[in-house]
Amino acid sequence: MQSQEREELISLQQEIISKSDISIHDSNFKKMLDFYLKKEWDSILLHTTKQLDINSKLGGESKKYYLFFKGYGFYKKKKFTSAKETFHKIAKPFQLFIQVSSYLGEIALQENNFFKSLTIFKEVENQWNDTVKGIEISNVKHNIGLCYLHLKKFKKAEQYLTNSIELYEKDKDTVELVGAYGDIANLYYEQYKDDLAIPYFVKAYKFSKNVDNFTLKKNTAKNMAVVEENRKDLTAALKYRKEYEKWNDSLNNHNKIWELAQLEKKLAVEKKQVEVDLLKAENKAKVAERNSFFYIVIALLVLLFVITFFYRLNVKSKRTILTQKEELDVLNATKDQLFSIVSHDLRSSVNTLKLSNKKVIRNIEKENISEAHQILQRNSTIVSSAYNLLDNLLNWAMLQTKQSYFEIQEIHLYFTVEHVVYNYLPLLEEKQLQFTNLVTKGIKVLADQESLKIILRNLLDNAIKFSDTKDEIKIYTKDINNDSIAIIIEDSGIGMDSKIQEKLLAATIAVEKHTHKNRIGSGLGLQLCKSMIQKNKGKLSIQSELGKGTKMIVSLPKPLVNG
Repeated sequence: MQSQEREELISLQQEIISKSDISIHDSNFKKMLDFYLKKEWDSILLHTTKQLDINSKLGGESKKYYLFFKGYGFYKKKKFTSAKETFHKIAKPFQLFIQVSSYLGEIALQENNFFKSLTIFKEVENQWNDTVKGIEISNVKHNIGLCYLHLKKFKKAEQYLTNSIELYEKDKDTVELVGAYGDIANLYYEQYKDDLAIPYFVKAYKFSKNVDNFTLKKNTAKNMAVVEENRKDLTAALKYRKEYEKWNDSLNNHNKIWELAQLEKKLAVEKKQVEVDLLKAENKAKVAERNSFFYIVIALLVLLFVITFFYRLNVKSKRTILTQKEELDVLNATKDQLFSIVSHDLRSSVNTLKLSNKKVIRNIEKENISEAHQILQRNSTIVSSAYNLLDNLLNWAMLQTKQSYFEIQEIHLYFTVEHVVYNYLPLLEEKQLQFTNLVTKGIKVLADQESLKIILRNLLDNAIKFSDTKDEIKIYTKDINNDSIAIIIEDSGIGMDSKIQEKLLAATIAVEKHTHKNRIGSGLGLQLCKSMIQKNKGKLSIQSELGKGTKMIVSLPKPLVNG
């Protein structure tokens, strides 16, 4: 897919060069094309904004091309409002106006404005010909089919989706085929045509095995789980559900709670079985005692053997029961700690939301939209915090009960950081925080993939929480020795004093509920980090001064160098 996408970028670049009246020797224009080809969208936005602002003589065709690239940069960054505003500044005539229309159609589709998207893509379909670069007619027809599907116009949706599949199959476009198969399957599923839908769900799932798109893998696995559930094949459905959870990179609350309940049930059954075995042994001894006098000598020998055997069994059973009791005590302690945090933090968050919603209703009734919007933004922050707390609770419970899957392997640190940071981009943008990933792409560490994500996610979440607007956050590495490397999450936020650092590194769960004004935390996230870092054979340290920012330092082993 990456090579195909690059070919499309090169093709569109060549068309821009051939159609544009701007000289290719223009250094600024050449630099912009270079950023475009390398998919450096932030560089494109900075460069185009600078040229449009400082070059007052820029006009006509040149200005349209700079606006085109700026809008495209916003589009790739998923800042759709800014992209629309920029694209709408480009007036006809323009050599790439059909491309502009296509991107506006994509944005409307992303925003669920299906009527508008359909109107735009129908115009693109009518204007498209073989000379148009950067736009595949198969994608246009696929998007039209999606619009019709959402608008419940199933016959037209089927026509366009089928047509797009034929084109994708002709071009052997595996990634797009996965999405197209899934869309037409949903089309049939909505019409209760399961016999037509299921083969396409299966095709989409099989094709997703050959792509690197985690979203497609997740969606196809989820679709297959739903299909198998409807077909009452619970074994297959469970298999697909587990695969869906794997790609979704999160824990299913109900499944984990069910697993804990099953563990408690298993322990109770094993304990009962021990009691049953002891009763059977006692019955067997009583039967032996009731044997006739003729067999008294043999009975005594057998009884002696039985007593010796069951004495040892009893000792072993008591040890087993003691071990089970200790494990059950750990489970009960874990449960109590979970309930304590849930009853305080989650109840507090839910109660705050309850009160805030009443304020929202009152403000809406009074048409005080601005105040209602501010309250909803605060509610969103509370919900996000509560969700992170719940996620940490489940991960911590799984770790304590030794039910989490753990596999230490070589990991490309740069891409793991990028994957974790991606989910925090809206929050970073909302707080106007500057984030920089300074990890070199070639650096590897020895760790478990999922636990490393949880560690980075919690530390980044804390860095954001304890940073003020326009502060800076960066992640980088530093060699410690030949065996270890330090991952450093540094922020320029409010920092902490030595007493707080000691509490954070202590072996407890709850730290400070109100360490700083408007910044509340249970300390569970850091406790989870410490447990997982220790399980990864690493160490955690803190460098911080009050008012001067914080460095959270995670030391992990390096991979062994062969040869």
